[in-house]
Amino acid sequence: MFVKKKNIKKLENLINELNINMTKNNLIDLSEVLGNWKELLKRNLVSGIFKGIGIGIGFTIITAIIVYILQKIVRLNIPVIGEYISDIIDIVENTK
Repeated sequence: MFVKKKNIKKLENLINELNINMTKNNLIDLSEVLGNWKELLKRNLVSGIFKGIGIGIGFTIITAIIVYILQKIVRLNIPVIGEYISDIIDIVENTK
């Protein structure tokens, strides 16, 4: 009888640990969403929209920083690099 209680206690501890891990990883919420295809579609759509907006904003900011740095380099009047960079800046400004 003592061995069975010990095994039951171990099993209870393992179940509690599994419950804690599933709660931490939001596995229960994920399993509920996978069962509901409308909710899954809605979450993926919203996620895709926000990822696209984030990529667009990030790319714009990085491009603006690069163009700003290149303009500063052109103002230093380095002969070979300055001409090359000024051509790049003209191309970028003409495509606006």
